[in-house]
Amino acid sequence: MLFSLALIFLCAMLLGSIFQRLHLPPLLGMLITGILLGPSVLNLLDPSILSISADLRKIALIIILTRAGLNLNLEDLKKVGRPAFLMCFLPASMEIIGMLLLAPPLLGLSLLEAGILGTVVAAVSPAVVVPKMLQMMENGRGTAQGIPQLIMAGASADDVYVIILFTSLLGLVQSGSFAAVDLLRIPTSMVLGLAGGILCGVALANFFKRFHIRDSAKVVIILSISFLLVTLEDQMTGIIGFSGLLAVMSMGISLQRCRREVAVRLSSKYSKLWVAAELLLFVLVGAAVDIQYAAQVGVKAIVLLLGVLVFRMFGVFLSLLGTHFTGRERLFCMLAYTPKATVQAAIGSLPLSAGLACGNIVLSVAVVAILLTAPLGALMIDLAQPLVMSKK
Repeated sequence: MLFSLALIFLCAMLLGSIFQRLHLPPLLGMLITGILLGPSVLNLLDPSILSISADLRKIALIIILTRAGLNLNLEDLKKVGRPAFLMCFLPASMEIIGMLLLAPPLLGLSLLEAGILGTVVAAVSPAVVVPKMLQMMENGRGTAQGIPQLIMAGASADDVYVIILFTSLLGLVQSGSFAAVDLLRIPTSMVLGLAGGILCGVALANFFKRFHIRDSAKVVIILSISFLLVTLEDQMTGIIGFSGLLAVMSMGISLQRCRREVAVRLSSKYSKLWVAAELLLFVLVGAAVDIQYAAQVGVKAIVLLLGVLVFRMFGVFLSLLGTHFTGRERLFCMLAYTPKATVQAAIGSLPLSAGLACGNIVLSVAVVAILLTAPLGALMIDLAQPLVMSKK
């Protein structure tokens, strides 16, 4: 295992650096590292690493969502108002509708399988979007309009919304039955997850205020509580759900509102954790890819993804109707909401692991989505940012 870890970190850092010099997202180099080291090509990774890859990917998702919560200022979001709420679910919902319309004729999937694929693909990537928006906020670009805050908050909540839908549909396929009461799981998961995270954040803020603890120890405590929250989600399998990931993000937001100076320092610590977590996340998802199968669906997957992205961008357009944003600012939001990577890497292989007939297709399309939209989305954000945004 140690040899495999060394290969993962060293090779992923090397290829990531090469891609960065080419002005492409480093995560593409990490993904290619996993493909090369995985069973489909060189087969150099220890099976014990691959057996726990799902847990490692979930840890990476927890880290990036916590970091997003620690940096999200709700006061800035209040200035935006209604669009901030709509961006949390409307673009993703439109993309899932697009998948339901396009995936069955293109890939031969059933509507339920297309729904599962839609929930995997529909999430925007915090790994690509959040760092870009944080950079914009640091540079003071578009912050007066609340645009980077809107996109970052929407991307984080968008992920939680999509993951809850994915979990519900996956459970439906595995159980083979459906009852209307099962739909209660979606709102209860959101409400209870939000409430649980806020309570944990307030409790942590009071605890850190009363007891002097090193920031590194604070990170360990927050991570431990995050793991417990996600575990609680796995335990609540009835109609009353609980979103552990939403709880993790809202815990970070709550802590930031109560102890902003602490949140700033902790965000810096989480940024360092993300360096290692990102490597593991994208290398391991690359290692799970069946190259031959992915090649078979490659062209169809690209056509499908370009089609559903049109639906997503239309969803962003609808969300921003009636706002004070200019046409160029709306176009920027539409482009900035297209990159996919983190959630696709975290859950793309779960249908295959669960033994679903569509598992290989879902994983292959998820990987193609990362390869296609992560570099294009990041590039479009960089190119459009100085053109359509003005410093305030």
